[in-house]
Amino acid sequence: MKSLSKIVMVITVLLSSINSFAQIKNAKTETVKIYGNCGMCKATIEKAGNLNKIASVEWNKDTKMATLTYDSGKTNQDEILKRIALAGYDSEKFLAPDDVYAKLSGCCQYSRELKPVAKSNDAGMDMKNQHANHNEMATTKTTDAQNLPQLKTVFDNYFSVKDALVKTDAGTSSTKAADLVKAIKAVEMAKLSTKEHSVWMKVMKDLTANAEKIAASKNVAQQRETFVLLSNNMYELAKVSKQEIPVYYQHCPMYNNGKGANWLSKEEAVKNPYYGSQMLTCGKVVEMIN
Repeated sequence: MKSLSKIVMVITVLLSSINSFAQIKNAKTETVKIYGNCGMCKATIEKAGNLNKIASVEWNKDTKMATLTYDSGKTNQDEILKRIALAGYDSEKFLAPDDVYAKLSGCCQYSRELKPVAKSNDAGMDMKNQHANHNEMATTKTTDAQNLPQLKTVFDNYFSVKDALVKTDAGTSSTKAADLVKAIKAVEMAKLSTKEHSVWMKVMKDLTANAEKIAASKNVAQQRETFVLLSNNMYELAKVSKQEIPVYYQHCPMYNNGKGANWLSKEEAVKNPYYGSQMLTCGKVVEMIN
């Protein structure tokens, strides 16, 4: 009976995998090496790499080889491998952050054959030039400077939406929100730092949806309601991003029937986007993000 149960389980898993592949459009399949040890590693690697109807990962603990099947119109190998690296597992292109690897269970802490001599959590996990000369160190030092433009345009467009709401200008707010959507979609995730990438994967979907909702609306009251959610996600991103100038996290205690709402500003002086000229200075700075 036990043997029969195992056979049924294997068949179920195979059918599930086949069904998953069938749902992925524009399917592209590639094989890459991902380091790990055991069945627990397999579960973590596949969970980190899988995206419903977009990407599917199957990893073999004996060969250390993973089969990636993904919708080439929506994702790519780098994005999948970076998610897996953020879960603690090295590949030939991306290394796991040291602190994440250290938290893996003892049985999962594989031999880190690809670990470089120079290490940095925030310098990124790109291993394409691992075997290059000392120029790699100079490249690592400039990574943060290269990362800044990736999110700078996102923040700049967010502030433009905020400024339009301060002026109670629904038309401009809609236009600037459309620009924000373009900026979000233009971000190259492979160029984000480890911390930025982790938060970006968490907020990107809601960030895009809320920006699109503001862009589609011409009603300033509705735009302001959505701006609350947009600001919450932007705050999470601001906390892990390097800013050229200080950013002020501000709070209005009156909005939403006294429940309050927050927003980000480049200026310390309060200019309330939820009430505009009606209560322009209502609020206070609750945090300065540097």
